[in-house]
Amino acid sequence: MTTPAPPVVDAGAVYRRLLGYARPHWGMFMVGVLGMLMYASVSTITAWFVRNFLNASFFEKNLTVLRYVPPGIILLFLLRGVGDYLSNYFPGWVSRQMTKTMRADLFAHYMRLPTAWYERESSGAMLSRLTYNVELVADAATNSATVLIRDSITIISLLCYLFWLNSRLAIFAMLAAPIIAGLVSSVNRRFRRYSTRIQNSMGDVTRLAKEAIDAHRVVKVFNAQEHMQAAFATANELNRHSNMRLISARSTSNPLVQLIAALGLASVLYVAIHQVNSGAMRVGDLIGFLTALLLVPEPLRRLVSISGPLQQSIAAGASLFEVIDTPGEPVGGKRGLEHARGEVEFRNVEFTYDTDKGRVLHNVNLRVAAGTTVAIVGRSGSGKSTLVSLLPRFYDPSSGAVLLDGVDVREYRLRDLRAQISLVSQEVVLFNDTIRNNIVFGAMGTDASAVEAAAQAAFVSEFVAELPQGLDTVVGDRGLLLSGGQRQRIAIARALLRNTPILVLDEATSSLDTASERHIQSALDQLVKNRTTFIVAHRLSTIEHADLIVVMQDGAIIESGTHAELVARSQVYARLHQLSFNV
Repeated sequence: MTTPAPPVVDAGAVYRRLLGYARPHWGMFMVGVLGMLMYASVSTITAWFVRNFLNASFFEKNLTVLRYVPPGIILLFLLRGVGDYLSNYFPGWVSRQMTKTMRADLFAHYMRLPTAWYERESSGAMLSRLTYNVELVADAATNSATVLIRDSITIISLLCYLFWLNSRLAIFAMLAAPIIAGLVSSVNRRFRRYSTRIQNSMGDVTRLAKEAIDAHRVVKVFNAQEHMQAAFATANELNRHSNMRLISARSTSNPLVQLIAALGLASVLYVAIHQVNSGAMRVGDLIGFLTALLLVPEPLRRLVSISGPLQQSIAAGASLFEVIDTPGEPVGGKRGLEHARGEVEFRNVEFTYDTDKGRVLHNVNLRVAAGTTVAIVGRSGSGKSTLVSLLPRFYDPSSGAVLLDGVDVREYRLRDLRAQISLVSQEVVLFNDTIRNNIVFGAMGTDASAVEAAAQAAFVSEFVAELPQGLDTVVGDRGLLLSGGQRQRIAIARALLRNTPILVLDEATSSLDTASERHIQSALDQLVKNRTTFIVAHRLSTIEHADLIVVMQDGAIIESGTHAELVARSQVYARLHQLSFNV
């Protein structure tokens, strides 16, 4: 399977933006930087300690120096330990704050993204960004940043000490630096490329797992376990392969850096020994120089090792910012709306999801008086649900306008517009919470008596009375602990409680059997009273008493009138009605 090349990412810009999340906590981070300075200084002090100890005790014969060696060693390791703690704990604290803020920002932006974006993006990729990618960013803020700062300071301080001891030897030792820098730069590019592929494949793994878990009944009844396992295995193998490419690059880079450093060290030793033999350098200075030089490879190795996580974090940050920078839904116009009368008009409305697929709605004109019940019928794909989706601005028409109380809906503030509309759809959305909170959803602070009245009117109270915890019973994930009819009644109670002037019933009774449908029809009758109601329905028996019936075909309105008028015309509606009852 070929993977498309990842987009070019400005690593510096992404990392600076990531650091922007740390800016509010700079004080805590600076405590960590202080710890990094303490930790880094120990390496240079150790080399200085070895040099002066050897020169004083063996060449200057100052044996009193020996009494300072044990406490000196203890002090060095104490200083190193305190620095290690500070350099890990405080940046770690900052990183968790960053993670929390970034995750909250991403989730909040998910809530603002337009409906069309959700239809293009898989939920698995969205969840992967919210969990896996954000954690990778946290790694950049802690381990990578800590190693980058601490070990860079260590190497710089050691190099300064080397130049102070013997500048000629230090220059000779630095000959390997350009080679190492070029190698690290090459490895970084590979790390970023593989990291992007890993994150994309993680999105596929999450998506397939979510689909299989959500649709477990369908998978079982169609005996499709092997099919799902094969699809998951393919995505899983791609993820493993991409990770192995990353591991291979990381495993190759460390030995190469170590080998180049070893060649530099061997060359330095060769020159240094000649300087000692010629008397140009004391043995203590040589040992101190070698101690400092030998302390360089370990932080250098860690710097090379963090290239992988750092580039993964940058790639993850780029994917997060790509979503965060995606324009959200329009906030709407500046016109406020407290309570609409409910007069709706679709004026010359046309709509296209995708230009390649052609228009979905064709020159739709429909005027609905306030308080009128309008039924929209037609075969699947005729544009019924798309038409009612334009009212709460899930989409905007490609041309024409949707008007509420004579005003284009785009002139209203989006929040105010949607406050006028309740939706009961075929796919009832319940949350893993209590029945009470699912009814109150979006209307927090509602009086308990109002909730109970809505539950009573929607016949929720009938089945709730049989539950030990009543309205405080938890419905389970997506409400799966309840039947389809019970979930639908809760959705109706939610709409009743909201008490909006406009109601959209999108196949609201399609999941109910005939007995259940008849049982809650009185609840629906209560729900539509004094409201402008749009009923999208396949079952024509549910809409015979509508004030107006609109028949759609291929995205256009081809008939409209009352039930009796349309039956009398013996056209499309009459044929649909005949098919519905002659079974």
